[in-house]
Amino acid sequence: MNNISLPIGIFDSGIGGLTVLKEIMRRMPGEETVYLGDTARVPYGVRSPETVMRYSFESTKFLSSKGIKILVVACNTVSSVSLETIRETVSVPVVGVIEPGAKAAMGATNNGKIGVIGTAATIRSSAYSRAIRAIDSSAKVFELPCPLFVPLVEEGWTEGTIVELIAEKYLAEIRDTGIDTLVLGCTHYPLLKNVLAKIMGNDVGLIDSAIETAREIEMILGSSALLRDRSALPDHRFFVTDSPDKFVVVGEKFLGRKIENITKIELGAEA
Repeated sequence: MNNISLPIGIFDSGIGGLTVLKEIMRRMPGEETVYLGDTARVPYGVRSPETVMRYSFESTKFLSSKGIKILVVACNTVSSVSLETIRETVSVPVVGVIEPGAKAAMGATNNGKIGVIGTAATIRSSAYSRAIRAIDSSAKVFELPCPLFVPLVEEGWTEGTIVELIAEKYLAEIRDTGIDTLVLGCTHYPLLKNVLAKIMGNDVGLIDSAIETAREIEMILGSSALLRDRSALPDHRFFVTDSPDKFVVVGEKFLGRKIENITKIELGAEA
């Protein structure tokens, strides 16, 4: 098979990676995709680095078995823990979500004060701080874990009083630092963008790394002559490790399209 016809492989701990998939569909409408959501073991952000590493290798092995032309690690936790090791194990390009988000944040800030919210594992890794300061060592980075955001999104709770109260409790600390840019350091968090923007106010720009990641994927595929024609009619396949029902309900609402080709699998049991 010609490599140009191969799909883009994407994995995340749950539905958060759909924020990246949505941008891929928007920017590259002719591309076929294979999406894996490890919904049985979400969230990854509270796991040990060793466990995250094991989960990410199982997802990588599964997607590689589907014959992909690029692997997208649409999970900040995995990107902060396992990305470089994954790159050493596969023969296709591997794109994470941290470096694109860091570049976008530095391009957006006016005062050099950048906030990052993410899972406990992502914040503990300081991956965003390193990526941002690699671009500009004078940048001031304020990081804050928001562990309840992922379970809220996985339950489909993206707006309303409860979500606003939790977000207000978390963000009060980082809002007082004088940041003018806030990186949504988890691919689940853009689903809470309306609430986060309301609480942070108009003076703070939100960085959705999904948008920047899709842009980088397009650049890599384009430079390798691996982009399909935009008018092609692609298939989009979905795999989950728990019941598909909740994933379909939340996923269809977010993507604005039907999710029909979805299969439940058991990671570690597939070739």
